[in-house]
Amino acid sequence: MTDKDNNNADDNGRKKLSLKVGGDAGAARSSAGAGRTDVVVKKRKKIFVPNKPAPRAFNKPGGNKPAGGGNKPRQGGKGGGKGGPTGGLSSSEQEARNRALAFARANAAKDDARRKADEERRLKETADRRSKREAEAAEIAAREAAKITKEADAVKAAEAATQEAPAKGASRPTSREAGPNATRRGEERSRTPQRREQTGRDARPSGDRPARPQGDRPARTGDRPARTGDRPARPGDRANRPTPRVTGAAESTETSKTPRRTFGADAKKGRADQNRNATPARKGMAPERNRGRLTLSNALNSDNPRERSLASMKRRQKRVLAQQRGIQTPREKVSREVTIPDIITVQELANRMSERAVDVIKILMQQGQMVNPSDNIDTEMAELIVEEMGHTAKRVSEADVEEGFITAEDDESKLIKRAPIVTVMGHVDHGKTSLLDAFRNADVVTGEAGGITQHIGAYQVTTEGGDLITFLDTPGHAAFTEMRARGANATDIVILVVAGDDGVMPQTIEAINHAKAANVPIIVAINKMDKPSADPARVRNELLQHEVFVESMGGDILEVEVSATEKMNLDKLLDAILLQAELVDMKANPDRPADGVVVEAKLDRGRGPVATVLVQNGTISIGNIVVAGTTYGRVRALIDDHDRNIAKAGPSMPVEILGLDAAPSAGEPFAVVENEARARELTEYRINKARDLSSIVDSSGITSLESMMESLKASEMKEFNILLKGDVQGSVEAILGALGKLGNEEVKARIIHSGVGAINETDVALAAASNAVIMAFNVRANPMAKELAEREGNEIRYYSIIYNLIDDVRDAMSGMLDPTLKENFIGYAKILEIFDISKLGKIGGCTVTEGVVRRGSSVRLLRDNVVIHEGKLSTLRRFKDEVKEAAVGQECGMGFEKYHDLKVDDVIECFEIEVIQNKLEA
Repeated sequence: MTDKDNNNADDNGRKKLSLKVGGDAGAARSSAGAGRTDVVVKKRKKIFVPNKPAPRAFNKPGGNKPAGGGNKPRQGGKGGGKGGPTGGLSSSEQEARNRALAFARANAAKDDARRKADEERRLKETADRRSKREAEAAEIAAREAAKITKEADAVKAAEAATQEAPAKGASRPTSREAGPNATRRGEERSRTPQRREQTGRDARPSGDRPARPQGDRPARTGDRPARTGDRPARPGDRANRPTPRVTGAAESTETSKTPRRTFGADAKKGRADQNRNATPARKGMAPERNRGRLTLSNALNSDNPRERSLASMKRRQKRVLAQQRGIQTPREKVSREVTIPDIITVQELANRMSERAVDVIKILMQQGQMVNPSDNIDTEMAELIVEEMGHTAKRVSEADVEEGFITAEDDESKLIKRAPIVTVMGHVDHGKTSLLDAFRNADVVTGEAGGITQHIGAYQVTTEGGDLITFLDTPGHAAFTEMRARGANATDIVILVVAGDDGVMPQTIEAINHAKAANVPIIVAINKMDKPSADPARVRNELLQHEVFVESMGGDILEVEVSATEKMNLDKLLDAILLQAELVDMKANPDRPADGVVVEAKLDRGRGPVATVLVQNGTISIGNIVVAGTTYGRVRALIDDHDRNIAKAGPSMPVEILGLDAAPSAGEPFAVVENEARARELTEYRINKARDLSSIVDSSGITSLESMMESLKASEMKEFNILLKGDVQGSVEAILGALGKLGNEEVKARIIHSGVGAINETDVALAAASNAVIMAFNVRANPMAKELAEREGNEIRYYSIIYNLIDDVRDAMSGMLDPTLKENFIGYAKILEIFDISKLGKIGGCTVTEGVVRRGSSVRLLRDNVVIHEGKLSTLRRFKDEVKEAAVGQECGMGFEKYHDLKVDDVIECFEIEVIQNKLEA
């Protein structure tokens, strides 16, 4: 027991309870901080230095006291002390302390294990990266070695070919090759490739020095005579040649070498090598020519940049010689064949012609277009520019990807009879949907909002004879022109429904024009014949005015008088349809991939994009990959017109397709393709084409003075912002077309966004940012969108009938128009005398000469028939009484607002301004 322990112990050997840090310092006493910090245990060790006395223990000023404690009071009793080995702690406290220590040790062990695992993983990743770098370096070194070996073999082959050639230089009588020096120089030149090969390897010496060539060096006969004077010029025209330049590669190689001191024969040999290295490159000297080649080591070495090629040096020498001799060679025009795609930018076109983009822009400016190098131009303009600059244009089309989308004509032997596709068209409320309900024994018209059809409906009816007929029901409202046009183009026969009591109406005429444009036969159904006011003769006469000649009038167009509500003559109408179908002879091949047309599309909550399609050829099955416009997908389900799931659909059958990635546009053709890659290729091309076409510069010149004035005028036009959401694509399209026709030169409707599906939070946020009105057609907003709209103060208007929506937009736009001010004359008065009144100023005593004069009306003060003031009549009195008006022949006093320059015989013209609110035409 140490002195310290003696001081802290009582007579019984028990330690006193103290606040000093003991041997368990640093241990956690509770589990509150366990797991967040590491337990740090500090240990003190005594260090003993040899040959030095041990350090004395630090003694308190009181000195060491015996174990008995001297004057210390005895511990125990009520005050207590350290009761044994537990340090004065109770058993529960000791257990809690032990648990805390164990928990801290466990956390420390876990942290150590985690750190150890992280360190092992880091070391492993570092080793993997190092091994990968070493493998890449070894591979690069192997490639470099193979490259150097290949170059050396090429040099040896070239040298061997040179030695085998006839020695023409020996027969040439020159002073430079005479004597024994010629032999020595020839031998040195024969050894030059080896030395140059060794020079190329000086950058990376490896292994022992290669052995010298076998054989003795030829003995030198005599000393070389000293050169006296300059060497005479060689005969011929070599004197006129420019001084050969040392290539950059040679300079960099010479300067990069470390100078080495040589003696004797080695010094002479080094000087000879330097003289040979300074000579210009000659034919057959491959290492000198390849010295500037870009390799990995050269690219990584910043001190050795890449030099110009030998061909570039020769061209530069030719240009320098031409400049010295004053020869100016004009640049030769090179005519190229330029490939032109459908859309191309100005810069890309200039690059393909090897011309400057500025020159291309100049030609476009002459055509009246101000463009940038990044702007797109169409094929015709690009071809004109290419021919203008002297090149040959070759047009290629990216639309080749569309080839084979719709399968070609089928073999006649594979064609079978198919059901006719009949489209019912006519004016609104003439009974088209009621007629189809009578055929199907259904009641669709009662489910239509307002009793009018606002979607294209596709149905299939089986006759009593077992024949199938496919019907398309089109809307009759004026806004659904595009729907009727699609129905006419996707059909075989058109039934023109005309009400017997109403006659031919505007949409009836439009349906006739659509049918004639699509070259489709027409069957006239005169409906509502059960009404007493029905007059079929008047209907026939009105049809004659539009070149529709029915059989009863001597024509070849079938006609049937029917009543949808009473189901009168419906069988005759079906017989007429089948008769016309036999005349048309409709056939299709069911054993091929399907194709057809998209009749309608919508975004259904829970089912996603749903497209109603009409199969015209082939058979579509579940699992097929379908492309429709810019959308594609795998068919997940097929639903017929009776809401039944089916496995496949053949020709002339309307079905709903589930599985597309988006709702396609109504009227788009669809087809089944072989795989998803083909579908993706088609849709990407169509999306890019639509985007490029939208960015083509208008050929009329977008920066002309007229366009600038129009844009300035358009900037002053008021806009009514609308965010439109509808249930189906066709309805949204019809509403957009109707809204586009609204407006005039003062106000117009601007569609911020349109789409299919319910209103969500994004739509509300967009409408709030653009100050737009949200209009929902047959859709609703989700709860979160409603809450956001209330918080943002945006109004959501719901509609189920299209003409109600259009009328509301028209009224709102009419309120944005500036009113018209109309001036209505009411009377004249003449000033007879002028009075001065202290409170009112000058008052004119007048007599009313014509009409009436009213207080508060607008007045003009005329003096000698010249208007000198225009303002308000503020005071009107008769005698001393204030009156509202004065009639003709009466005398009155008149005072004017903020004007007192009155004279006798002035004439006062009174008039009223009427504000007329303008309205948009329906």
